[in-house]
Formats: sequence, C-alpha cells, structure tokens
Amino acid sequence: MTAKMLIESDPHQTRIAILEDDRLTEIFVERHRHRGLVGNVYKGRVTRVLPGMQAAFVDVGLERDAFLYVSDVAGDVEAMEELEIEEPRSDEPPASHPPAPSIDELLKPGQEIIVQVVKDPLPNKGARISTHVTLPGRYLVLLPTVRHFGVSRRIEDETERERLLALISQLAGGSSGLIVRTVGEGKGPEEFESDFAYLSRLWERTRHRAGRVAAPTLLHQDLDLALRVVRDMLRPDFSVLWVDGEETYERIVEFLDQVQPSLVGKVKLFRQGATLFEQFGIEEQIEAALKSKVWLKSGGYIVINQTEALVAIDVNTGRFVGQSNLEDTVLQTNLEAVQEIVRQIRLRDLGGIIVIDLIDMVEPAHREEVFGALEGELRKDRAKTKMLNISEFGLVEITRKRSRANLERLLTQPCPYCSGRGRMKSIATICLNLRKELLHLRGRFGQQPELLLRVHPEVARALQTEERAILDELERSLGVRILLQSDPELHHERFDVVEV
Repeated sequence: MTAKMLIESDPHQTRIAILEDDRLTEIFVERHRHRGLVGNVYKGRVTRVLPGMQAAFVDVGLERDAFLYVSDVAGDVEAMEELEIEEPRSDEPPASHPPAPSIDELLKPGQEIIVQVVKDPLPNKGARISTHVTLPGRYLVLLPTVRHFGVSRRIEDETERERLLALISQLAGGSSGLIVRTVGEGKGPEEFESDFAYLSRLWERTRHRAGRVAAPTLLHQDLDLALRVVRDMLRPDFSVLWVDGEETYERIVEFLDQVQPSLVGKVKLFRQGATLFEQFGIEEQIEAALKSKVWLKSGGYIVINQTEALVAIDVNTGRFVGQSNLEDTVLQTNLEAVQEIVRQIRLRDLGGIIVIDLIDMVEPAHREEVFGALEGELRKDRAKTKMLNISEFGLVEITRKRSRANLERLLTQPCPYCSGRGRMKSIATICLNLRKELLHLRGRFGQQPELLLRVHPEVARALQTEERAILDELERSLGVRILLQSDPELHHERFDVVEV
C-alpha cells in the first residue's frame, strides 16, 4: 500500500487529504475563522455542579459553558482513547480502588481549574473537557497531572514494549507520566529526551501563565491543522507530502527539521496550474462522500444513513449477479463492501453506534471470512473502535470514538428547501466554491471596471459581512469592482456573473 498526504492551504481554509493506493481515505478541514478547540488548555471557572448528573459546567470563555464529567476529574486514565494507549501489562493482581468521590466533593462553584478540551462543541452542546491535560509531541505524550506510563497498543511486539517502558520510566519526574506514540517504535533515548524536554518546557510555560491570569483564559493553543496532522500522521512509509501554499510549505519544513529531519525530503511544493485537490481528483471524491449511496466496482452498492441515534449502513448486490451461485455472489459482495464501508467510515469520520446490515450468508465459514476482513480493515483506523460478531440477522454493531464534527456536519447545513429533511452546502462552503469558480475566470473579462454578481440573499449577506475577505480578494485578483445583487429565487449554491 502506498500512502500520500496532500495539504492545500489558502487564506480562508486548510484541507488535508490522506490517500492510500491513490484513493481518498481521510479528509481534514479547518476554516481559519472556526478553528477546532480539541487540545486547547484553559483556565476555567466552575459555574454549576450537578450531583445528580455527576458533572459540572465550567466557563472557559466560549459561547457555551464546557461540560466536565466526574470521571474526567477523578483519575480515569483508561478513558484516554484518543491516545491509543493501554495500561502496562503486569502479572500482579489488580489493586482494589476506593469508590470514586462525588462531583460535589471534588468541585465547588467559583473554583478555578486548568482544563483541556477533549471534544469540540456541537450546535446544541458545549465542549467536553478534562482536568487531565495531555500534551502530544512527535514520539511521546506528556501527562503532567497523572503518574502513568504506557505504550501505544499499535506497538504489539512485547520485547519492544518492555524496552520503551523502561526508557520512559527513567525520563519522567515524580508526578508526571508518559505514553509512547506509535511512531516511537524503534526510537532511542536521544529522540525521547528531546521530545520530553520540549513538552516539559511547554507545560511549565502553561502553568506559569495560569498563575498570572484570571479565569476564563486560554493558556495554550494546540498546533494548527497542517502541523498537527503532519506531527501525528506523517510516517516514513508515506511516499510524498505535497503542499499547495508556499507559507504552509515553509512552516512544515521548519517544523519537521526540528522534530524529524529524516522526513523533510518527502515534502514537495506543488507549483502546477490546477489546484492540488483538482490534480488528484479529491474534489469529486469529497462530493461523493456527501451522498448516501456508494457504488462498488462489482456493481453492488452500500447506502449510508445518519440518524440522531446511530449510523445505518446497508449492503446490496445491485447490478452484480455473480458467476457461479448465489452464496458466492453474496460472499464476494460482502467482502468488497466491508473494504468500502471502513473507507467511508474513516473518510466521513462517522462515530457513535454504527450498524452494518450485510447480505445474509448461510455458510458459517463465509460469515467468519467477512468478519475477519472487517476486523482487518478496522485496524487501519486510528480511532478507537469496538465490534460485535455478526448476528443471526446479518447485522454487525460497531462503536467508534470521534472527537470532531463529521464531514457532513462540517461541509453542509440543514436544507431550507426540504424543511431540514436533507442537507445542503453551508454558506461558508458556497462562498469558497464561488471564489474558486470566479478565480478560474481570471483574464476572461473585458475592460469593464465592474461585474454584477447575482447570488442568493444569504450568500450576499455573508459576502458583505463575515466572508467579506473573499469579496475583497476577488476584486483584487480580477481587477474589477464587484456589485452584489440578491435574488431570493436563486438556489443557494447557484450564481450568475454579468459584465456591467
């Protein structure tokens, strides 16, 4: 399998695509005006303590108060799923733990605490936070408030795990803990010492700032999307990292030169006429990922429906009729479907409960083969997943941890044309698409000093207010003055351009 990473950055957003065998498997989007909060550290003030829910609300300076569960205060190391860790193995019997204290024994209204965002806020929910700060580096994760040592569960060799645990146990001080990330496999003391020194300095700066400011205040902001994904995902087995954007390219090279110089040679600046995503066909694959039906090469298809409670994925033979008998046709369709299903789960970042309705299989051996194939595909997923065996009805239940908005929520909004039953592109996405289309027309206009741009009123309002930077950029790039005309009869995603 060959892997590539593509980073496309402009003044308004950064998009990152991960390709495996030239097929899009993961997409990351960060709008510069709506940067994600996961990883940020705040000094917050407790506003409400709810013993009945064993939770508290904390003001960290956001629009909504953040939500803090008692398990995120009382030392729940096992809950750090996003770090892909597990407890060091031991032959000793597990120690008995005293009952966890109640939330009102731990926190009081008005109390100031240091917290970290572990899940971004949703439209109807505040951010989820934890008092257990985790600071990730290239090879290590520092746990400044927890005395715990662990190794990524993706490192399976027992001898290597023991070696890594011995190394990090000598590094940490008396009260902090460390976790070795997957990329730390095979690394020596020098890499770990450098990473640990950097993370320790970062935590000391954060603590020092917390002692000088009043709540609510942002103490530490995580790296931007480009550097964060490069830090967390770029590995030696990636064949290339293409970057469209000179400033982003220079920052990535400078960052890698500090954390892993051996990967600098994989970073290439994209200089061609078409955009990076257009060159690799990413735009079409993103559009396909917003549709419910996905066709398989054989002629079968899957249907993905997201609901409030769960995600339902249905497998169908479609146009595929097979070559020998029905049972073989069903087996081949299910095997092809599980590969595409896991790709779509990763690409769309589907989370929560996922139910897959496979085509019924009579042979127990066929069920085991399909289940094994699904397990193998899920190992490629960085998110934490749990899966139950295929039920007698042909259903597979999966739970998948997610910390950010999925692709549908990120790129679309409820559609006003169907009373919210469907979805459409968000106003921000429409404005960015409009920008791209007009930039393609650069040089095709005559000598007229003005252009009339006819758009839906919501798009016109956005271009005059929060997306004004796009309009200003277009006027500079096209060398014309753009006049906006609102037309409520026009579809949100359509526009007309007329030379005045």
